[in-house]
Amino acid sequence: MSFLTPSPADEARRSALRRMRLIATGLLVLAAVIFVATLPFEDASVLGYVNTAAEAAMVGALADWFAVTAIFRHPLGLPIPHTALVKKRKDEIGRNLEEFVDDNFLTEEIARDRLAHAQIGMRLGVWLDDAEHRQVALREMARVARVGLQRIDEKEVRTFLTDVVLPRLAEEPASPIVGDFLAGIVEDKAHRGLIDIGVMELHDWLAQNPDAFVAVLEERAPTWTPKWVDDRVITWTYQQALGWLEAIHDDPEHPAKNAIDDLLRTLASDLQQDPTVMERAEALKERVLTHPQVGETAESLWVSIRASLLRSIDDPSSLAWQRGDGWLTELSEKLRTDEEFRGGLESRLGDVVAFFVNTYGAELAQVISHTVERWDVDEASERIELFVGRDLQFIRINGTIVGALAGLLIHTLAQLVLQLT
Repeated sequence: MSFLTPSPADEARRSALRRMRLIATGLLVLAAVIFVATLPFEDASVLGYVNTAAEAAMVGALADWFAVTAIFRHPLGLPIPHTALVKKRKDEIGRNLEEFVDDNFLTEEIARDRLAHAQIGMRLGVWLDDAEHRQVALREMARVARVGLQRIDEKEVRTFLTDVVLPRLAEEPASPIVGDFLAGIVEDKAHRGLIDIGVMELHDWLAQNPDAFVAVLEERAPTWTPKWVDDRVITWTYQQALGWLEAIHDDPEHPAKNAIDDLLRTLASDLQQDPTVMERAEALKERVLTHPQVGETAESLWVSIRASLLRSIDDPSSLAWQRGDGWLTELSEKLRTDEEFRGGLESRLGDVVAFFVNTYGAELAQVISHTVERWDVDEASERIELFVGRDLQFIRINGTIVGALAGLLIHTLAQLVLQLT
């Protein structure tokens, strides 16, 4: 089975390799032709020098042809020892490459150094300063969000809640946690905003529906009282109710608010300490979580939320896009002008990269050896030669030229020695 997928650039590499092979082989053939043509001439003649240079060029070319060929296959198909090295040592080469990458690339020091030189924070800030670039970033985030939302099926959400989340919540005691949470809310007075909203909503409803208020009190008025008395009492009560609600809203220390605070404090304490209240709270929680309607409600809620989110991310004029553009603009400003913020971001990014390198670097490097082991030996040898073979042909060319020059130099020195003697 082949695990190496040819790429469109392979044909160009193959053509370049054939061209360099022809050049290197052509030089060998040229040297052979010159050698044969200059054989009859004496060593001391000019053509004798040429003959010697051609002879040495052939020797250099043949030696380097053998060396280059032996890397990938047996020269002339002969099983000569220490040839076809890639085929014989493919797995060992993969392990050595894995070790080399692990020791020299996947290290915390190198990762942090490269991040520091990259200046990611400043470059990101400058890039986001352009409105078109922010739109590109938002479109990519929207695309990823859309794919993620569409892949989450509502049935899976319901199954996850009903089979995993809700049973687990039903088993865990929640009243102490709720009590502690409620105590913190009361202590911080975070609930006062909700009280004010509720009070004003009730005030506005009463102000807009006085007839409903009057109708309720008239039904409960005694039958023996005169109508004019009822009307005055009801009108006074209505005005008092409106004023009381306004007073609750406007006075942070209104007795009604303090009474609500005391009630919530007592409830928070009982949820953490009173066994009876705790038992009732747990029973109520279990009834709610095990109700069949909970799963259906969660599914419907998710469908509505997902549809709303999809509409927002698909509309560049939506509030979500406007806020996203504003956030990215603020991020760009901070990255470009706030050196402390930028340094902190790059430092945390370095910590993340260092964690992954230290934790998973060795496993990432193992991908190299595991991949090489799965390769077919013949196919691996051919593909490796395809990538580096063109450059290796320069060894043959250089061998031919250097051999010729070396042979010429040696022949010249030999002739000088003979003349001196």
